[in-house]
Amino acid sequence: MATILRHTLEWLFLVPVIGGSVYALLCLWAVLRFRLQARARKAANAAAGADAAPWPPVTILKPICGMEKRQEENLRSACTQDYPDYQVVFSVQSDGDPALPLLRKLRQEFGDDRVSVAVESFRTGTNGKVNNMIGGLRHARHDVLVISDSDVLLKPDYLKAIVAPLDDPGVGCACTFYKAAHADAWYEKVELLTLNADFITNVLFAHASGASKFCLGASAAIRRSTLEEIGGLEGLSDYLVEDYEMGRRVWEHGKKVVTVPYFVDTVVDLKSPSAWWNHQVYWDQNTRAARPYAFLSTALIRSVPFAFLFAALRLADPAGLAVLGGAMALRLLTAAGVLGWGLRDREGLRALWLLPFRDLSSLGTWLLAFTRRTTVWRGASFVLTKDGRLVDTEREPVL
Repeated sequence: MATILRHTLEWLFLVPVIGGSVYALLCLWAVLRFRLQARARKAANAAAGADAAPWPPVTILKPICGMEKRQEENLRSACTQDYPDYQVVFSVQSDGDPALPLLRKLRQEFGDDRVSVAVESFRTGTNGKVNNMIGGLRHARHDVLVISDSDVLLKPDYLKAIVAPLDDPGVGCACTFYKAAHADAWYEKVELLTLNADFITNVLFAHASGASKFCLGASAAIRRSTLEEIGGLEGLSDYLVEDYEMGRRVWEHGKKVVTVPYFVDTVVDLKSPSAWWNHQVYWDQNTRAARPYAFLSTALIRSVPFAFLFAALRLADPAGLAVLGGAMALRLLTAAGVLGWGLRDREGLRALWLLPFRDLSSLGTWLLAFTRRTTVWRGASFVLTKDGRLVDTEREPVL
């Protein structure tokens, strides 16, 4: 009986090993398709040149909560865009926010026409980012809104890249890809690999294959009129994954969400290994909240953890070690291709030796995402309901 059980488990463990290895190769195909699209977009933009329609005025919403690593560089990059008419709104929710002196310095440097600083204490829901943006929106002068997280570093051509799709009236929202950068400590490097070698790789595959829809809220553009049609920011203020909910509502209103083949950098800023672990669980809870069944199915593509379990079950015999070694080698090679060729991520390549540890630990956070009912966001704890809403831990959640 014990032998039958062991053999059954061995075959069960081999399913995600094989599935994950095939999926890794498919991700390389997705990266190739993405690169071709990016090249075509660049050529099309160059050909359009002076014939392009006038650029609409834009307001960039930058919600801020405290000081972060490389923050002045990140925020300054929003103020130096190669774009004819735009406004940047830096918003905080408290007069005591440590970032306020920096925000006022940037407003003085670039002028009131370019930079606005909003200090508004709004709480329409439990999502702090959305509450912050609601305050910032009161100071926005233009109809076209670009949402850009505080830890995002922008290139000068960013605004033109993300605003261009909105010229099509059938497009309700546009977003860009993003990749992690500037990781210093080992746990920050693991976080970088989570984003660049896993999350964004999955997004690139979904983009290339059309396997699923998504909306990336760290870098998104939407018309104010469209936002009002889908219930405004207030309607998103209780959701953990507010960007996916925004995209879902845009789709339901018969408009498209376009993902521009363009990357921005998001700066990794974690204070400790425990902050890294909580953020890993947070990432998995995000995915589970947006697509619970799809997240459950990711167990079938986790090749390295299940190859390790397979080898352990066989007491590290030659067959077990061969499966483990083959799975790890293919994972590292395909990840190197995605990072080096697809994302031009030299920093990720240097941290690639941490990828097996990251993959093994991800099985633990995957399990916690299903069993843990609370989530931590900027040090505050919330209950996560079945429909993806956040509820204060002091209150009884509505399930």
